[in-house]
Parts: sequence; C-alpha cells; structure tokens
Amino acid sequence: MLSITIQGLLWALVIIIALLSFDKKTYKTLLNTPARQTGVLACALVFAMLWQIKAGILTGLDLHILGVTAATLILGWRLTILSSLLATALLTAFGQIELELLPVQLLIGAFIPILLSYLGFIISYQYLPRHFFVYIFVCAFITAGVIACIKISLGALFYLAIGQYNWQELADNYVYLSAIIWFPEAMLNGMAITVMITYRPHWVKTFYDKDYLDS
Repeated sequence: MLSITIQGLLWALVIIIALLSFDKKTYKTLLNTPARQTGVLACALVFAMLWQIKAGILTGLDLHILGVTAATLILGWRLTILSSLLATALLTAFGQIELELLPVQLLIGAFIPILLSYLGFIISYQYLPRHFFVYIFVCAFITAGVIACIKISLGALFYLAIGQYNWQELADNYVYLSAIIWFPEAMLNGMAITVMITYRPHWVKTFYDKDYLDS
C-alpha cells in the first residue's frame, strides 16, 4: 500500500515529534510522581480501548473516538504523546494495527490531534475569558469535536494525495462521517473533563484554579 519513501517520511516525522516531546524536567517529575505515572498508564489503556472499537470500509481509514483532547488537558501534550505511544504499541502487539499503517496511525491518529488539542487550549487561554465554563466548552467540548473532523480530513487528504483512493470513494465512505463522529467525540471529552475538574482538579495539568475559579 504505502511506498518505502512515504513510510520513511512518515517515520521521520513521528520520530521528530516524539523527540521534541521529550523534556528532561517533565520525565523527571513523572518518575518521581506515582500519581502521574498512573495517569499516563490509565490514559494509554483508555486510548487502547477507544481505538480498538472502530468501524470503517476503506483500509487505513477507520472511524473511532480519539479521546486525546481530554488526555492532553489532563497530562499536557508531552505525556499524552507518551500515552499514545504506549497505546499504539499495545494495539500493534495484539494485531489491531498493521505495521505498515503504524506511522500513519501515530501521526494522523494521535500526534497531530494531540498537538492541535494543546494549541486549542493555548489559544483559548490567551484570547478568551478564563472561566470554568469556557474551559469545559471551548477547550474540551468544541476543540474535541473540531479535531475529530480535522483528523478525518487529514486522513482523507493523505490517501487522496498518494493516489490510493479517489475523492468520491473518500467522500462517500469516510469524509461525510465527520458529521456523525464529532458530537460523541465532543461529548466524551467534555464529560471527562467536567468530571475531572469537579472532583480531581489537581490532576488536570492545564486547569489553573486561580484563573478559572476566581474569575
């Protein structure tokens, strides 16, 4: 399916992003904080469960809940990258992801959505009122729904660019499904963040009490 050149380029991007996500201070804190280790492993298991429940007609273009927006808000983008790597390794070991499609899954199905989720948080934090409900509805609910659509669009554009499928096949069997998946994606992430900041706000790395509760 994918040529060696394309796979090489994809793996290069995956490795670059993975290396950029490595931060000595972050990982030192991780090693010294059992609760944070539990969070990383828990998110990895949640990813694995969500990503194995998938539907799709075209090879390589599966439809499933991502869950990365809530995880990014909880762990930060660096540790969410780590969780996605652990989840992908687990799914690959159990034969849920083909080795040939592994870099596509990592890049389009995990890394880019994670980075965009964090970008959504940064934009919201900088330019919108720092309010409890803004955090839930913008950073979690809306961002998750938009990113679900972006992930589908990127996957379609990638396979269109390499000539594996034509636009009519992609539109009929994949792209139009973004109208269906965005809402459950948004709901799941929004509900997860609502529960977390209500009962365990200190576990959510990007939720700052002095900003979101005192405004």
